[in-house]
Amino acid sequence: MSDFDQMGIVVDWVDACRKGDLATLLDLYADDARVECMCNGERHYRGRRELETYWGPRLSTFSSAGFGLEEINPVPHGIDLEYSVAGSLRIHASFRFSPEGKIYSTLCEPAEQSPHADGAC
Repeated sequence: MSDFDQMGIVVDWVDACRKGDLATLLDLYADDARVECMCNGERHYRGRRELETYWGPRLSTFSSAGFGLEEINPVPHGIDLEYSVAGSLRIHASFRFSPEGKIYSTLCEPAEQSPHADGAC
């Protein structure tokens, strides 16, 4: 069992995404964190600079198109989240954490889509 609130960290992540707050979002990640995005082919990002490059444009889209929390669940080694962008594009994200209570890795991939969804996370 961890000494920190994994669910709370993911809720903070959701709040930062809704607000388009890149600095807060990046502060939730460990310095050597990685993001693996499977939404438009497999892409890997590691470390704060690469995560900033990945998240910057996406946060702009989230804040203008709308970002919705669909499901959030604890799993044996972290938290799984499903969110929507623009009310229809659904993304599944799996979060794993460092012992210090920072997000160490995020894997995102398309979730089951509504008939009108397109695109990328």
